[in-house]
Amino acid sequence: MSNLLEQAPWKGKLYNGQWQTASQVRDVIEPATLEPITQTGIASADDVLTACHQAQQAQKEWAAVPPREKSTLFLKAADYLDQNFDELSMIIARETGGIVPKGQHEVREVATILRLAAGLAMQPTGYTLATDINKQSYAQRIPLGVIGVISPFNFPFILSTRSVAPALALGNAVVSKPDPQTPMTGGYLLALALEYAGFPKGIYQVVPGDADAGAALCEAPEVAMVAFTGSTAAGRKVGETCGRNLKKVALELGGKSSLIILEDADLELAASNVAWGTYMHQGQICMASGRVLVHESIADQLIAKMAEKASHLPVGNPATEQVALGPLINERQLQRVHSIVEDAVKAGAKLEAGGSYEKLFYKPTVLSGVKPGMRAFDEEIFGPVATIVTFKTDEEAIALATQTEYGLAGAVISPDVARAKKIGSQLHVGLLHINDQTVNDECNNPFGGCGASGNGQGVCGPNDLDTYTHWQWVTEKSAPPKYPF
Repeated sequence: MSNLLEQAPWKGKLYNGQWQTASQVRDVIEPATLEPITQTGIASADDVLTACHQAQQAQKEWAAVPPREKSTLFLKAADYLDQNFDELSMIIARETGGIVPKGQHEVREVATILRLAAGLAMQPTGYTLATDINKQSYAQRIPLGVIGVISPFNFPFILSTRSVAPALALGNAVVSKPDPQTPMTGGYLLALALEYAGFPKGIYQVVPGDADAGAALCEAPEVAMVAFTGSTAAGRKVGETCGRNLKKVALELGGKSSLIILEDADLELAASNVAWGTYMHQGQICMASGRVLVHESIADQLIAKMAEKASHLPVGNPATEQVALGPLINERQLQRVHSIVEDAVKAGAKLEAGGSYEKLFYKPTVLSGVKPGMRAFDEEIFGPVATIVTFKTDEEAIALATQTEYGLAGAVISPDVARAKKIGSQLHVGLLHINDQTVNDECNNPFGGCGASGNGQGVCGPNDLDTYTHWQWVTEKSAPPKYPF
């Protein structure tokens, strides 16, 4: 067992720059074994409000820290991740149910995000504006104050840090509420890195909790903005509360992303892309390839290749076995996935592979003959299910891909890049990939969707300066002017 899990500085604790004893505790269950892996504090609504007040007090001094000093702290935090790479990767794999390479990916990406934040802290934040010769006029970006971050269970390290790091770099304090199923990956591992680096007490608070804790974060008067990643249903509630309280909000929500495969596509490459886009992390990814739209002339061949891949992909405990897929996050999610598969078969779809499970391990599944009106076509599954839909023309493919309230990702595969781009340009999505599948993110790109996938605010890359600051216009004169009255 790892030293960190043995030491468990978070056991029964919340974090405000120090480990504070919580009034409520909860076991963290390892999905692969269904056994407790550790125990952490659980925040009540009052705990969240206290954290927001403490963050507001700490933010004023943090905003005044020179940029070069901020930058150095982020670089040191990234070094901590490098130094503890293997241990942190295994903790993430065990807590989230992902394979070890998925845990390694999260650690690498978060280290990159921290180094990007180090650079962001040094960037110019304003413009000198044209004005009268005897006056200086400029616009500058200044911190919002306290940012609330609510992150999900699937890629918690990345999906929390991608907001926490730039928000801190730009002079804000952050109160982070990770999913209570993954509090280590969603908050406490970053706390260890920031603590090691020497970040001031109070500017980063970790308060894992349930819906009441999230509601308190959205209601807290100290919080100027909430960055939320999660389901569309929960995102609507967050958006409603933030709107009522006149708070800025960034919503990164669910998706039903289409991967379109044209008849001239290389079948081996296409099948590889489908498998990755649908089975990566058991399909528990917002930008998963939720609809595989295949030209009818190659559908049978692709289905056969997908069924073969699905039948040979090993499923098991990622911490102890060489597997491609681990467990789903909990029993409720597993039963939802299975009910969608069963409903599709009853409605006329054909089960080509999978469709069964043991404990939380759901076998990679292939459904062919999926049509609009089936839950497998309409709903975000969040499980390892490839839903194959056929089309005859480019226009039909576009119509099928856009027959959804979501607008997160889309992809088109064809050696005819011009044709693929023409199709892609008609998909109403925030993330578009030509000759790739839909699961892509590089940390320095704007990430977000439209429609039921988000409010188009976006996070990461060129979005960060706008997202976590607000404009302030400043004018300066050597003496006040004399006005007519």
